[in-house]
Amino acid sequence: MIELLGTLGCHLCDDAERVLEQLARVQPLHWQSVDIALDEALCLAYGEQIPVLRLSADAVLYWPFSVLDVQRFLARSIT
Repeated sequence: MIELLGTLGCHLCDDAERVLEQLARVQPLHWQSVDIALDEALCLAYGEQIPVLRLSADAVLYWPFSVLDVQRFLARSIT
């Protein structure tokens, strides 16, 4: 499952969500938005870096990213 790590009130997180929505219009894509403010470990790990797209602890994509960046990230991470 793809996770979009962010928090409420984060305008960059909203921008990242729009990038994922654009990609979802052209290829199947499902993600879960995760509010790092509800998880102390995530907040410590990613608090200064959100939004972050994460597939696993080793597969993360840091903002800024475009639709093409996400496509490349997914292709590298899933294969």
